[in-house]
Amino acid sequence: MLFTSTVTLLAAVLGAIGSPVEKRSVPQTLLDEFTRYAKYASSAYQPLCPHPLGNTLVNQINQQSTNTQLFIARDDTRREIVVSFRGSLQPADFLLTDLDIILIPFQTAGVTADTTGALAHQGWLNAYNSVASQILSTVTDQLASHPSYTLVSTGHSLGGALASIGAVSLKQNFPSSFVRMFTYGQPRTGNQGYADLVEQIVGVPNLYRSTLSFNGVPTLYPRFLGYHHHAGEFWNFVDGPTAAHIKVCSGQEDPTCSDSIPTGGINLQHLFYFGEGKHHVILRCQINP
Repeated sequence: MLFTSTVTLLAAVLGAIGSPVEKRSVPQTLLDEFTRYAKYASSAYQPLCPHPLGNTLVNQINQQSTNTQLFIARDDTRREIVVSFRGSLQPADFLLTDLDIILIPFQTAGVTADTTGALAHQGWLNAYNSVASQILSTVTDQLASHPSYTLVSTGHSLGGALASIGAVSLKQNFPSSFVRMFTYGQPRTGNQGYADLVEQIVGVPNLYRSTLSFNGVPTLYPRFLGYHHHAGEFWNFVDGPTAAHIKVCSGQEDPTCSDSIPTGGINLQHLFYFGEGKHHVILRCQINP
């Protein structure tokens, strides 16, 4: 049975990769951006990364009640403030936060937009809300001294889900700031209403949701349970982070992108995103830009 399932999955993957893939090539500048923020996402897995990508570590947050970790860094060269969320690493993340899959009304500090019909994964929304006040306080202080700096919300896996919620929170609380989101292997984070809300508040051109070949996590939470992706998918449909291997997907659930691959859950592809060669996404603190 396991052999048959494996063959079926591989056949689907090879069929999708072997068939013509209509795509719009991404420019090198965007590939560089994906690589840069993947390093931030990787660094969030470390107990301490004193100088993320050589920049200033503003705050390191560890909320034990929900086992939620992140850091906030400031890049004075690029004039940006980066909020990077850690993904699943410890048993509490997998067994408590990730499995708390009930969809609940989307509510978080400072969001004044109409959220009627927007539902989010209970575990991830509670995790974000447990650190929201610390994030907003830190960013408020930073923008007071650096009002023109842009804001970036990033993370891998569970961290990507938190970064999606975080992007909405940052844009609503700091409406005059330019906010972007870069996620890696982000699972579906809420329902259709949530997806629409993210696009409305953050803006589709500011959403960069990277998926990799047959990584099973982006499609792990199924649509028949009410889950739905927001737009912004960039599918790295063949292993290897090159512009020619990245498809710019359309809409929220493009059936020709990662949704075309049967979910394999947490697999090897989930651990590799835009590294130098094939570094494990949680291998080290990235101190180089």
